[in-house]
Amino acid sequence: MPDEKETGRLEAFSDGVFAIAITLLILEIRVPKPEELHGHLLPALTALWPSYLAFVISFATILVMWVNHHRIFALIRRSDHPFLYWNGFLLMMVTLVPFPTAVLAAYLMHPEEAKVAAGVFAGTYFFIALAFNGLWRHASKNRRLLAHDASAQEVDGITKQYRFGPVLYLVAFAASFFSVGFCVGLCLALAVFFAVRGGAPETA
Repeated sequence: MPDEKETGRLEAFSDGVFAIAITLLILEIRVPKPEELHGHLLPALTALWPSYLAFVISFATILVMWVNHHRIFALIRRSDHPFLYWNGFLLMMVTLVPFPTAVLAAYLMHPEEAKVAAGVFAGTYFFIALAFNGLWRHASKNRRLLAHDASAQEVDGITKQYRFGPVLYLVAFAASFFSVGFCVGLCLALAVFFAVRGGAPETA
């Protein structure tokens, strides 16, 4: 008989925070006002492409984070006080995402400032990766919060996958000082990586 799941409230609260964070992203794309136009509307909308790019990367990343959050909670049955705080730290970082998204969109076309903006962007995801690692490692250590029937293969697979996050986001942060394009591209590539790996079970 499977053990009873005790994390329903925590998951519902977390889902709400993810939903709010992902919704706030669109508020950073400002509609050009008629008095601000220097010509026609289409060029003004086209000029907002940094905002579109930042929105897509951040939306995709938060979506992947939510999917991975759901994935690990499918294996978790219990919680304790440290786990609640790890989850709270993760959610705090998730709610911060709209800010670096807005900064990146605003300064992507300004060469010097773009490096700082990209560094803030990648740095935020670095701390999110640390939060995911802390959350998962606390829950999976000695299987203390996991379901009794949680697959050892999947548990080990998630642990191995999460090792890459902090290192690669740190690489993206370091790259922001030299190449904004590489930094932003790596952040997008990591969203794709965790989407693919998060959707497929690990094989031996």
